[in-house]
Amino acid sequence: MRVILVTGASRGIGREIAKNLAQKGNKVIANYNISEEKAKILQEESENIDIFKADVSKREEVKKMVEYVISTYGKIDVLINNAGISENKLFTDVTDEDWQKIVDNNLYSAFCVSQEVLHNMIHNKSGCIINISSIWGIVGASCETIYAITKAGIDGMTKSLAKELGPSNIRVNSIAPGIIETDMNKNLSLKDIDDLKDEIPLQKIGKTSDISKCVDWIIDDEYTTGQVISINGGWVIT
Repeated sequence: MRVILVTGASRGIGREIAKNLAQKGNKVIANYNISEEKAKILQEESENIDIFKADVSKREEVKKMVEYVISTYGKIDVLINNAGISENKLFTDVTDEDWQKIVDNNLYSAFCVSQEVLHNMIHNKSGCIINISSIWGIVGASCETIYAITKAGIDGMTKSLAKELGPSNIRVNSIAPGIIETDMNKNLSLKDIDDLKDEIPLQKIGKTSDISKCVDWIIDDEYTTGQVISINGGWVIT
């Protein structure tokens, strides 16, 4: 049985990933920070799901979470860095506090959790890290510049770690979703959605299950590393 840690797993893409992996017989540790009620409901849906509260932008809380997983389950086979936040704001209006909050939650968290988990993976000479990035890290995003910066940074970390960790039999990849039906996009109006569909060759918005299916494939595949896989309906083709 694989032991899989998913950060930011109480909602949206992270929740779907955790549920899907648990249904396939993996032991999933679903990290959350604020949404405790949703995390408990998720835990009740499968005996294969454990939950752990930790602010992944804080090193000490990450250490406690990783120590708990290893002491309880003996290893971490797969890490999925999914935790993240966004804010729609003109670049000239972004404050230092905005910058720090988004960078800490999106980029530093992926750095910090990966670093703590890697001690176990390197020791075991085996592992898989999947970073949930974004299409905006590839093409940029008006009024979400800091978010785009953090996602581009995650993709850079992905490629660098793939080179560094390959000799230890650890694979590192990113999934860069396009527009997906989640709470993060709930501010979009029906007209906004229709306009977006017109720009997307497949003429539809993505589902969280589209991302979880890609996670399945990356975990099972043994020869893919250092890749940024964008699931966006053909909206952006690079």
